[in-house]
Amino acid sequence: MKIKLLGTGTSSGVPLLGCDCEVCTSKDPRDRRLRAVVMIEEKNTRVLIDCGPDIRQQLLNEPFRPFDGILLTHEHYDHVGGLDDLRAYCAFGPLHIYGEAYCVNHIRERMFYCFGDTKYPSAPSLELHEVKPLEPFQVGDLTIIPLRVMHGEMPIVGYRIGSFAYITDMKTLPQSSFEALQGVSTLVINGLRHRPHASHQTIEDAVDIVERLDVSHAWLTHIAHSAGLHARSCEYLPSHIQFGYDGLEFFV
Repeated sequence: MKIKLLGTGTSSGVPLLGCDCEVCTSKDPRDRRLRAVVMIEEKNTRVLIDCGPDIRQQLLNEPFRPFDGILLTHEHYDHVGGLDDLRAYCAFGPLHIYGEAYCVNHIRERMFYCFGDTKYPSAPSLELHEVKPLEPFQVGDLTIIPLRVMHGEMPIVGYRIGSFAYITDMKTLPQSSFEALQGVSTLVINGLRHRPHASHQTIEDAVDIVERLDVSHAWLTHIAHSAGLHARSCEYLPSHIQFGYDGLEFFV
C-alpha cells in the first residue's frame, strides 16, 4: 500500500499570509505546507482522505485516473473545501464520498447544486455514504475502519486501513479508538505546534500517543508555522517520529 502526503499544513497553510517568521520565509520546500490531505493506493484502488481547498494544486502532477472513494474526517472547510474541484474525475463516474451522517448531510446542504432537482448541469456527481465509528466498510481492495476522535468537543473520525492509520485534528482519543489502533505499525497523526490549543493536540501529545501505541514509524501532519522549522524537528523528536512534508511517499 502506497501512502502519499499531498498536504501537511493546518487550516491556514504554511506560509501564513502576512507572516515573516523563519518558517514562513524558509527556503526549505518541506516548510511549505498545503492543507492536510493524504492519497492511498493499493492494487487497483485509490482513495483520498479529506479534500481541502488546495486539492486542484495537489493533484495537478498526479496521474489522472479514478478515485474509488473520498474519505472525510469532518466537515470543516480546510478538509472538504475542494470537493467541487474533483468534478473532472466524474468523467469516470460518480464520486463516492464517505463520512459520518452529520458530515455528509453538511455536504448535501453546502453543495445543494450537486443533488436532486437543483443539480447544476456541470456540477460534480456525488454519491454520499454514511459511516460509523468501528464499523468497517469496503472500498475496492481496502477494508477501512472509522475511528472516533475528538476535535476539542467535536466528534470526528480518523481511519485505520490494515496496519496503517490516519488521524488529524485530534485533541483527545477515546479508549475504544485507542484499543482499535492496537497493532498499527505506521501512523500519520496531527501535531499542531508546541503551545497548547483548544481543539488540537500538541506535538508532544502526538509523541505520547505514538509511544503508547508502540508504533514503529509515525509522521506528523496538520502542522502550523509555529511548530518550527522542519530541519530542526529531528533535534527533539524520537528517531521513529518525524515531521511529514508535502509530497512524502512511503509504503506500508
